[in-house]
Amino acid sequence: MQKRNKTVAVIGAGDFIGGEIAKKFASEGFTIFAGRRNGDKLAPLVKDIEAAGGEIHARSLDARKEEEIISFLNDADKLAPLEVCIFNIGANVNFPILETTERVFRKVWEMACYSGFLAGREAARLMLPRGGGNIFFTGATASLRGGSGYAAFASAKFGLRAVAQAMARELGPKNIHVAHLIIDSGVDTEWVRQRRLEALGPNALDDPDLLMPPESVATSYWQLYQQPKSAWTFELEIRPFGEKW
Repeated sequence: MQKRNKTVAVIGAGDFIGGEIAKKFASEGFTIFAGRRNGDKLAPLVKDIEAAGGEIHARSLDARKEEEIISFLNDADKLAPLEVCIFNIGANVNFPILETTERVFRKVWEMACYSGFLAGREAARLMLPRGGGNIFFTGATASLRGGSGYAAFASAKFGLRAVAQAMARELGPKNIHVAHLIIDSGVDTEWVRQRRLEALGPNALDDPDLLMPPESVATSYWQLYQQPKSAWTFELEIRPFGEKW
């Protein structure tokens, strides 16, 4: 493993996508700074990365709070220059419109859009003086269309996509790669498996090619990072080959 003396911050380092992103970049020699709402749940990730010879620093993080995002990214940057910031908070919920309360709508927007703005702004604040960096956002099918029951989630993801677009146009000429990755598929997690079984019946999991392994998402982020600045991608859509779209 080649040490790069650079840090990757993963905001929303959950058990699946976020964790796999952290493992991938750690395996490539980056120092990982990982945050999620309940930092105690990061213990297995810390154990896995350290067992593989990587370096990770983990903490609790409420990404909706400006002071926590500022502290989180500043502390990451103090370890080694912040090279990549990945915003990976989901907030995927489904409520019929009449059951979508004011609190649900606001909370989903805070988690999936507002906190993304905070993360992107503070990462840019650290990267601009050095003249380079990478800021990546995780999107979803709901980033492009509002489905039944997804008024709150889709509006937040639409908003995050707009934040990412605006940042990419402003920061790209300053050598900061801003990208938005749309995951147009269910990701292979226990939660998604249970939802598919409830919605589609006992045969819903018969075709393994319809769910995306979290490792594949991590690989896509690594590919985005490796792109030369003469051919940067802003928006990357990924889906399993068996997915209808």
